[in-house]
Amino acid sequence: MQALHIDGNTLTLAELRQVVHDRRAVLLAPDAREKMQQARAVVEAVVANNEVAYAITTGVGKLSDVRIAPEQIRELQVNLVRSHCAGVGEPLSEATTRAMMLLRANSLAKGYSGVRPLLVDTLCEMLNRGVHPVVPSQGSVGASGDLAPLAHLALALIGRQGASGDMLGFHQHGFGHRNHEPVGRKCEFGPSRSRDQQRADKERVKKYAEGD
Repeated sequence: MQALHIDGNTLTLAELRQVVHDRRAVLLAPDAREKMQQARAVVEAVVANNEVAYAITTGVGKLSDVRIAPEQIRELQVNLVRSHCAGVGEPLSEATTRAMMLLRANSLAKGYSGVRPLLVDTLCEMLNRGVHPVVPSQGSVGASGDLAPLAHLALALIGRQGASGDMLGFHQHGFGHRNHEPVGRKCEFGPSRSRDQQRADKERVKKYAEGD
């Protein structure tokens, strides 16, 4: 089976099922990579020019009027994820987690968030290697859908939360560090803000795909 190239626009239910259940390989489509790089250039310019941009050079929520010093921007990105990791309960099933990962990667592949293509590449490589974040099944934050589950996913991306599969080997020797600055060390999570509903979407898709 040929690898699936995601672009944020053409993913089908059949293709999602192939990735989740049949372990079809996933890659970022070249056109989507170009769009992501263009959007990323905007974020890099904002940081370089110390411009005001929500959740990049400012705090979030009630702290949106607080400017973040350039040397603290990376710390902000990691702390945003940590602060939203409020999930509890049994971990999501492997199928639900895989679908959430694919849906998140596909959403970011649209090229609107300003994150590096490396973030999508890493999600794809985790899917391809069978490395799955441990995501608690209960809890969220605020009214933004799946902030807590996606934050737990993001924390695993930067090697600060457990995952099934060879997560340690993945971060020490795998794709996430291959000739790149590691995921989470630049402005990745402020731009994307984990604001999406991949877990909820996955549950609906799962019921459809299984005929429930």
